[in-house]
Amino acid sequence: MATIRPFCGIHYALRPDLELSRLIAPPYDVLDEAGKAALQARHPNNIVTIDLPHVPPKSVGPDEAYAKANTTLQAWLSAGVLVRDPRPAIYPYTQSYQYNGKTFHRRGFICTVKLEPLGAGHIVPHEKTYPGAIEDRLKLMRATRVQLSPVFGLFNDDRGEVTKLLYSQLGRPMLDGTLDGVRNQLWSVTDAQIHNEVIRMIGTKNIYIADGHHRYTTALQYQRELEQQHGGPLPPNHPANYCMFVLVNMNDDGLLILPTHRLIGGLDTFDIDAFKALIAPHFEVTQTTMTPPQLAESIASDAPHTFGLYDGRTRTCYKLRLKNPDILAGLEPQRSQAWRRLDVAILHRYLLDEVLQPTFAAGRELVKGYTADADQIASQVDGRTYQIALLLRPTPLHALEELGRHGELMPQKSTYFYPKLATGLIINPLT
Repeated sequence: MATIRPFCGIHYALRPDLELSRLIAPPYDVLDEAGKAALQARHPNNIVTIDLPHVPPKSVGPDEAYAKANTTLQAWLSAGVLVRDPRPAIYPYTQSYQYNGKTFHRRGFICTVKLEPLGAGHIVPHEKTYPGAIEDRLKLMRATRVQLSPVFGLFNDDRGEVTKLLYSQLGRPMLDGTLDGVRNQLWSVTDAQIHNEVIRMIGTKNIYIADGHHRYTTALQYQRELEQQHGGPLPPNHPANYCMFVLVNMNDDGLLILPTHRLIGGLDTFDIDAFKALIAPHFEVTQTTMTPPQLAESIASDAPHTFGLYDGRTRTCYKLRLKNPDILAGLEPQRSQAWRRLDVAILHRYLLDEVLQPTFAAGRELVKGYTADADQIASQVDGRTYQIALLLRPTPLHALEELGRHGELMPQKSTYFYPKLATGLIINPLT
């Protein structure tokens, strides 16, 4: 099935003047100009200088911006700020964090995974990708000839054998740094016998992309471009045939999946009583005295297919309990039952498409925002940009596997894996 291999990663040198906490960065696409400047103020060698050469993120910058990123990368390598490991390694990677008063340790490992077309083999996507979204990352990859950020992948190992093997004899971490309250620790395993056993075990499994679909499609496009230049397929061991992943067992105790709540605008005529009457055949609606964060916490432990609604005009929260889980059977008969029973599919295909847009937005396109932080809902849903928020339970992990079997994709932003992976721990050279 999936083919993985160790690689000779590039990382920050183990020097007293290079404190990792001041050098690593969040994913580029969550930053703005102020966020980039704040990271650069921590240390002149912060990875953001290379990883985000042009702001705003996702927009395509001039060629000079990407050329400058490569000049910086080469300068840091020449100065010994960054070093390349001499021996191939698999890199165990742990993120330790607190959530709702509990401490979690998410344990995975970094390796490279052989590229194959998405959904055609054993690399399973769950989100749609858009060609325009990769152009910025592709220009950066062409200029630097490295992969700066890993794709986040999941595999199913119910006995945890891969993690046990990799973590059985680890000493002190090679790299250790904290970013936004999350401790990131990285080790290096160079034992070829362990490599071969991990390769064998992962070789029986599918890999499900949790986060980084566009990073993966960027790597595919870069591989195609090199093949065109080469006049055919690249040599089998060429590094551009592989993509850097962080792989985590789906059954890992530290794997946390959060919902992404929807902020909905364009509802100039929204009225809660009219809305309740429209959905009454399918939903039981209950008014509560909760705040949005309390509502989010409540529905997370409630029965499946329980939603929350926050009305920004009256600043009131409601619970919506679905009566019929097959509500989408008539609307989406060609879809699998697994897809039709996704809360996020029910929200989009019924509540948005069949109720809110035609009735309260006069058929016009809705304004949509997203947040995984329920504390932000009340301040953002104030009746101006957004009139209501629709709160979701987390998408269950087994849904990734079920939809993968059917070759189906989830609606946009169906999952939020917390915390995000740090950028700057390991760089994957493509030469």
